Parts: sequence; C-alpha cells; structure tokens
Amino acid sequence: MEFKFKNHKSKDMTIEPKKNMIGFITLLKKEILRFYKVFFQTVAAPVTTSLLYLLVFNQILQDRVAFNNVPYTSFIIPGLIAMSMMQNSFSNTSSSLIQSRVTGSIIFMLLSPMSHVEIFFAYVLAAVVRGLAVGIFVWLFSIAIHPIGAVNYIWIIIFALLTCSIMSVLGMIAGIYSEKYDQLAMFQNFLIVPSTFLSGVFYSVHTLPEFWQKISYCNPMFYMIDGFRYGFFEKSDTSPYISFAILISVLIFLSIFALRLMSTGYKLRS
Repeated sequence: MEFKFKNHKSKDMTIEPKKNMIGFITLLKKEILRFYKVFFQTVAAPVTTSLLYLLVFNQILQDRVAFNNVPYTSFIIPGLIAMSMMQNSFSNTSSSLIQSRVTGSIIFMLLSPMSHVEIFFAYVLAAVVRGLAVGIFVWLFSIAIHPIGAVNYIWIIIFALLTCSIMSVLGMIAGIYSEKYDQLAMFQNFLIVPSTFLSGVFYSVHTLPEFWQKISYCNPMFYMIDGFRYGFFEKSDTSPYISFAILISVLIFLSIFALRLMSTGYKLRS
C-alpha cells in the first residue's frame, strides 16, 4: 500500500509504510542508548538503592515480622523489584521528553514523518526495557543476599510488563505536561513516590486500619505490587485476576489519553 502526494512540480511522491518503520526503530534505539550510556546512573544506582533497603530491613525485621506466613525479607523482595521497575519506567519517558523540550531537540522529532503512534510506542518500549533491566538486576542481586524462588513465572511476566507499561505511559503524560524540571519533580515527589510507598511494598494492606485499606484499594500501584508478589508466593491481598483487570483498564485509559495529547501536539509544538 502506498500513499501518493503531488508536489508543486506535479511529480508523484510516495511514502511506503515499511520505510516509515525506520524512524520508529531509530527513535527506539536512541531512547535505549540514552539510558544505556549512563548505565551507572540509570540502572546501577536504583539497583543499589533497592539493595540497601533490603539489607536494612533484612537485619532489623527478618525474624520479627511475617505476612501470610512469608518471612519478611522474602515478602519485600518482590515489592522492591516492582517499585524499582515502576520508578525507572516512569523516569525514562518523563526525563527524555522534558530534556528534549528544554533543549529544543523535540522539534526534529515532530518534523519527522513518524506518526504520533510510532513515537508513543518507541518511548514506551524503551522505558519498558529500562524498567525490566532494573527489575532483573534487583532480582538477581536480591537472591544472592536472601534466596527466593518463584512459583508462577507467567504472572510475574504479565505484571512486570503491565507495571512497566503503565508507568511508562504515565511518565510520558508527566513529561508532556511539565515545562520545567521542577514541574516534573512535583509529579515524582507528590504523586509517584507517595503512591509507591503506600502501595504495599513494605507491608500487607490487611495490617492497615479499614479506612487506609480503602484508600489503598483506590491506588493502582497497589495492584501492581500485589499482583507481582502473587507470582512469587501465590499469596496476595486481592485476587490476581482483579488486579490484572484493573491494570489493563488503567493502561488502556492512560494510553488513549497520552495518544490524544501526542496527536494534538499539546504543549509540544509551542
């Protein structure tokens, strides 16, 4: 299939959809290389932070606390892995977009023949790669400190992909709305970090008072943590099928919203 246009000289100009994929692949590679070239900052640093959490809680609470008959250190490892994936997936798209806008380089992407759908998927896929990379490294180093198995790898993969995808799209929305780095920091400090720590990373929501349990059930990040943890122990605070349905709905809603912003060029063309 070809789309034909006529220039001022009345000559046919053709754009083949297959050739358009070059732009998508180039942008995807560029976004992956962007975080790979500063590996110690984008991957090693968050892995180290998660391991420090693990070491501290392992020394203090390992023999004192257990949830659902799961030792505390084992309990928090899936939470730390998911938290790392969430924060880094969000950071990748949001920081890339705000950097492109501040430096003015985003104009070259907007002038390219790529569609907003191709741009959307290139950013999201690169962020998912970074989130999964951080999660895998946290997992590998965690089992060196405290061995932990996995019961159901299918659920682990499903919730890992959903978690990274949702946070990547959310990071894109934050990057579009933010015009300065301090505005992006507000998203991270007042939305992402509080929601992450209140999602059950370090505790079971069943230990909370009833009011705070209801608040937790309104937090989509709770279902990311809970569903991901289910893959390790087949124990969770809510059904993994409910978590899956909620996260799919959230992903679809955020993706439609982000694609709408991209298609209209909201705050990107100015």
